[in-house]
Amino acid sequence: MSPGNKKKPLRDLQYLPHVVIIGGGFGGIATARGLADRGVRVTVVDKHNFHTFLPLLYQVATAGLEPADVAYPIRTIFGSAANIDFRHGKVKAVHHSENRIVLEDDSVIEYDHLVVATGGTAAFFGIPGASQYSLPLYSLADARRLRNRLLLSLEDAEVRALNGAITLNFVVVGGGPTGVETAGALSELIRLVIKRDGLRVDPASVHVILVDREKRLLLNFPERGSAYARMELDRIGVEMEFDRIVTEVTDHSLRFADGTELEAAAVIWAAGLTTVGTLAHTLSEEHGPGGRALVEPDLRLIGSHNVWAVGDAAAIPDATGYLPQLAPVAIQSGKRCAQNILAIVNGTPTEPLKYRNKGIMATIGRHAAIAKVPGLGIIRGTAGWLAWLGLHLWYLVGFRNRIRVLINWTWRYFDWPSGPRLIVADAETAE
Repeated sequence: MSPGNKKKPLRDLQYLPHVVIIGGGFGGIATARGLADRGVRVTVVDKHNFHTFLPLLYQVATAGLEPADVAYPIRTIFGSAANIDFRHGKVKAVHHSENRIVLEDDSVIEYDHLVVATGGTAAFFGIPGASQYSLPLYSLADARRLRNRLLLSLEDAEVRALNGAITLNFVVVGGGPTGVETAGALSELIRLVIKRDGLRVDPASVHVILVDREKRLLLNFPERGSAYARMELDRIGVEMEFDRIVTEVTDHSLRFADGTELEAAAVIWAAGLTTVGTLAHTLSEEHGPGGRALVEPDLRLIGSHNVWAVGDAAAIPDATGYLPQLAPVAIQSGKRCAQNILAIVNGTPTEPLKYRNKGIMATIGRHAAIAKVPGLGIIRGTAGWLAWLGLHLWYLVGFRNRIRVLINWTWRYFDWPSGPRLIVADAETAE
């Protein structure tokens, strides 16, 4: 599909089976791509008019990339697909018996097949104050809001430092890939801002602290991989505290189960994912882990013949329980969902998703990354870092975005330029 090409209408398009896809993330886009220029009519519905490359949000939050580098207009993605339309809006209800959805503006869209790909949101586990005062990282607005908070805190620290010694803590909650990557990038950002922007703040007074309730980082990696990540984070100045259970978050602190309290200029929440509060959670009364929609192996909602769920929104069964909420799962489930919808349209049997595990990875600053690849084991250090760079460039949507990100990464690698360290006033109110 070439962005910008004029669409060529298909004959009798309005009479084709109508597939409505809710969500423009990895799963929704993969489903739509699988249906492009096929014998169905497709409408993608999303409250944003762009697809966001979520794995790089932490680089937007830590001023490594611009928001436009990790986002791409959905209409442009499918610009040459005659049978795909986009509807900007938020769905407030699904009426299964009537095969229709209702948007927040009360407009109605009817469907023959419905694909729910609404992703997930931050899981706060009912911890008082966590949803109100901490900063999650699941949208562009989240990333801009976090970048604002970080830069504003550093500016404020310089002013306070004129009146005496200060202590400035940035706390990352969660030792998974997002927490590790964010903590590492944040530590490098702080050193860079103080050095390159001339902030009169003692670097020793600024702390990046990663806390986790587990005994080690990156539980999905072997222990030696976890140990490597810990060593690299320690090398770039990240402090780590394990076996720490957060019981409350306030405006400027965290409280733990042992009664201690830690002051914090910002609390970055990377502790888990849930679908509670999203559309996927309302599809049925029974739910899978994290509130996900329970689906059959072919990705149809249990008890339904024409409602499907993919990606983070779906509890997809496999031999060990349920597939993890990862981008590769979303992409592969979206492709299989599209194939199964076409199978039903053509009167052939559907097939279960056969997930191919391509591994997981996390980066820990420059030159350091760790990857667990089936058949190859653990790849770490510069080799892991180069693999991480290549994979993320490959999956970025849009040639322009790939070139921009490659240029930014190359420039930062050799020069560590000033970069997009801008405090944008409207970020606090963005949605």
